[in-house]
Amino acid sequence: MEHLIRPHIRSLPAYQPVQPLAVRAAQLGLPAERLAKLDANENPYGPLPAAREALAALTDAHIYPDPENRRLRTRLAAWLNVPVENILAGAGADDLIDLLLRLFLDPGDAVLTCPPTFSMYAFDARLHRGRVIRVPRRPDFSPDLSAIRRAVQQHSPKLLFLAAPNNPDGSLPPEDDLRALLELPLVLVLDEAYVEFAPPGSSRVPWVPQRNNLIVLRTFSKWGGLAGLRAGYGIFPSPLMPHLWKIKQPYSLSAAAEAAACATLDHREELEVRTARILQERRRLFEALQAIPWLQPCPSQANFILCRVQGRSAAALQAALARRGVLVRYFDKPGLRDHIRISVGRPEHSAALLAALKSLA
Repeated sequence: MEHLIRPHIRSLPAYQPVQPLAVRAAQLGLPAERLAKLDANENPYGPLPAAREALAALTDAHIYPDPENRRLRTRLAAWLNVPVENILAGAGADDLIDLLLRLFLDPGDAVLTCPPTFSMYAFDARLHRGRVIRVPRRPDFSPDLSAIRRAVQQHSPKLLFLAAPNNPDGSLPPEDDLRALLELPLVLVLDEAYVEFAPPGSSRVPWVPQRNNLIVLRTFSKWGGLAGLRAGYGIFPSPLMPHLWKIKQPYSLSAAAEAAACATLDHREELEVRTARILQERRRLFEALQAIPWLQPCPSQANFILCRVQGRSAAALQAALARRGVLVRYFDKPGLRDHIRISVGRPEHSAALLAALKSLA
């Protein structure tokens, strides 16, 4: 039967997600409750109590959800001050990335990415038989505008994916750079999965109604603490909306995810208190990591800190930390040789991390 599979799928490398906590605990021979999970940028405080209550009170799980997600989109429109007609919800931002590539790509069409960055952009583009044109970032992780312009001239890409803040380093693209990119003959997809951890005013959602080539994606996975429920949304130019509705799976956002997301938005003030705790912990952790001579942490506007590991292997460091019950991500690829990324957790998670790092000095 394998010969019936599309050839490009047979040759496509699999995406490598983070292993679930229970799986990692079994692999390490440690109780799950002893692990400090700092490898996937989840919110360490979990869902708000109101979101948990909304899930417990769900009485219509046997009925298909609203295909237009009216409750959630109405709340998002009021919060973001954009027309509800320009908002589309889905099963996480990943769902909407896939939707956009289905909308735009014919086989062989080019998509620009700026690595190091979120690898799902390139993975999904290849899945849809697109050509991935990589324009590496500068050493400070800022986009290389001159190289992007050259790539646009040479390859005529339809889409440019840019994370803001960028994953894995947490940097924000300068506003002037974004304005310059919007002058290019392509669609700029701005992934704001972590923007709630950036300074106020960092989001470019207000720009969307004035631009026909800007899309902004957001998610409840990080800030909202709903990663396990898969709730995301995007703000799209008006001309795209009829076509997006045509190709969107009608029930992609579950009733449970919509109920929890609505409850989260209704209690945003509680969420902001948790966000402030994460930002305070990020500052404290960054200062502590700076004091470790063989780590070079990067300033971050997200809920994680990327560190260059000097004089030792990042892979060996990740393994040693895991044996001590601390889970982090490591990278060893172009632009990220010997780096680890540490999610910002609770103070006790930072304490466990720092104690483990001290034992390895």
